Amino acid sequence: MAIYAIGDVQGCYDELMALLDLIRFDSATDTLWFTGDIVNRGPKSLAVLQFVKGLGERAVTVLGNHDLHLLAIASGHSKLRKDDTLKDILKANDSDVLLSWLRHRPLLHHDANLDIYMLHAGLPPQWTIEQTKQCATEVETMLQGERFEKYFENMYGNKPVRWKPTLKGWDRLRFITNCFTRLRYVDRDGRLCLGAKGPIGSQPDRCIPWFQHPARQTQAATCVFGHWSTLGFYSGNGVIALDSGCLWGGALTAVRLDVESERMVTLQVPCKPAQQAKKNK
Repeated sequence: MAIYAIGDVQGCYDELMALLDLIRFDSATDTLWFTGDIVNRGPKSLAVLQFVKGLGERAVTVLGNHDLHLLAIASGHSKLRKDDTLKDILKANDSDVLLSWLRHRPLLHHDANLDIYMLHAGLPPQWTIEQTKQCATEVETMLQGERFEKYFENMYGNKPVRWKPTLKGWDRLRFITNCFTRLRYVDRDGRLCLGAKGPIGSQPDRCIPWFQHPARQTQAATCVFGHWSTLGFYSGNGVIALDSGCLWGGALTAVRLDVESERMVTLQVPCKPAQQAKKNK
């Protein structure tokens, strides 16, 4: 009965199957955690989405920015980009069922037995773990409710950049969304540095990785996340980062979570580049 967390798949179905063979995944007893962005830019987004949904309770996935992008397109509030590989999903016979299932995925997953949290991107330093849970619930409630199309109409944008408990309406929901699905760096004052996307050392001097902020209120929590392919696999500061850039010709990474930390097993399969690597992707 193993629990494995897997980094951003982004439509790389063949590599996912190879990784599951490597870890000897048993769909009858094992559970897979996906860090979000299960679709887009890779060649087989539809196959990945159908597979993960088909696992039922044997899979947990949180929403990433590419997953939300797909849902925004389907709701008519975004357009396909040049490098998107989402047309097969939008045209599939089971598209409505798949998109409804995806829209009902969480932003945050917590396993009480392991006391490990999973999200796609990052957390601002001001949030406590209880605030983190509450903020995730606020967006999830909107996404899963009758006004979800209005949410996608107001989702995009980089502001506000700093958390205030008094934030209201779409500004509040947009800030929460940007943290959970887009964040990599924050500045010393706790403002989001959403424009910084490259590896550590390439960011502006004022910005630091979100998980290294000295005043981060969630330092005691163990967090698993993806999103940051230029960071690659990383373990430290109470976090495990799993996006090792499969899409760009890196690797697809899995880590076993249901063991003592010193015995955690990390396994990878090499990936063929599905798209040409870009600077600060």
